[in-house]
Amino acid sequence: MPASLPLRPSAPLHGLSAVVTGGSRGLGLLIADELVRRGCSVTLAARDAAELERAAALLRQRHPGAPVRTTVTDVRDRKSVADLFRQTAADCGGVDVVVADAGIIQVAPAETVGVAGFDDAMSTIFSGALHTSLEALPYLRESAAGGRLALIGSVGGLLAVPHLLPYSCAKAAVGALTEGLHVEAARAGVSVTAVHPGLMRTGSHLHAVFGGDRRREFAWFSALAGTPLVSMDARRAADRIVTAVQRRRVRLVLTPAARAADKAHGLAPVLTARLSHVANALLPAPEGEPELRPGIDVEPAAPRTVGERLRSLGSALNDRAARAYNERHRTAQERAQP
Repeated sequence: MPASLPLRPSAPLHGLSAVVTGGSRGLGLLIADELVRRGCSVTLAARDAAELERAAALLRQRHPGAPVRTTVTDVRDRKSVADLFRQTAADCGGVDVVVADAGIIQVAPAETVGVAGFDDAMSTIFSGALHTSLEALPYLRESAAGGRLALIGSVGGLLAVPHLLPYSCAKAAVGALTEGLHVEAARAGVSVTAVHPGLMRTGSHLHAVFGGDRRREFAWFSALAGTPLVSMDARRAADRIVTAVQRRRVRLVLTPAARAADKAHGLAPVLTARLSHVANALLPAPEGEPELRPGIDVEPAAPRTVGERLRSLGSALNDRAARAYNERHRTAQERAQP
């Protein structure tokens, strides 16, 4: 392989083999949809078989005849990830594009989440990205098109977000991993793109888990994630992410709010910390239920308080996205909870 990236960084993706972890719903599903639209053969990887089949059916309905595969994969388990890439390479003649999007979101004060919650976030988000990267790279190095790898970070990894600290810590580690791999993998002609989205309307509030004052935590998170001036249309985000991967961009920060927060944290960290104090004062106190429950169980059937009514208004677009992007079903893990 050459010592530098291919000379045609924006070469079309048509005909390439792509893998998307966390591809069964939300942003991952939309990234997969965009890759299919651009002519890729796409393999969706996630833990829940039924969810994967629904996702594949949605893609086949939108793109009749498109080559879409599914593989049940737990990114926390390196052997499971190794099997994913070995089988994909055998079935598709190689692996050219990989997007690592698998993750979890825990919304609660740090003391409510506890050490086990931080461990879970690091295992799923960071170790999942690490396993995906290390197992994918040997195949990406063999790609005739020059392999492309993208790791989905977050603005939450660029600055710490109160009541999302496990997520922020894990995404910060993903950001560092991406930057380092970008430098090391370039020698083999593989590009590595760091993607740091802000809030997006994906419907993910239904599978995020909430602790402490669950209803209030759910209310603020789902409302912000669905507010147009703060959050981004997820389909537009997916288009920009795939374009960045195609063009081999080093880094992509999505949403004006995320870019502003990134710059403010770098230029004025003390001011950013003070603003975080103000935001934290508006969030629920660390009291209530220590057990974390998915938003699909916390979401009130009928808004009762003023805050819940405001949430239902602010989250209307996000609720619509949940129905469109395969977020309205409980996973097998969620169904198994007492």
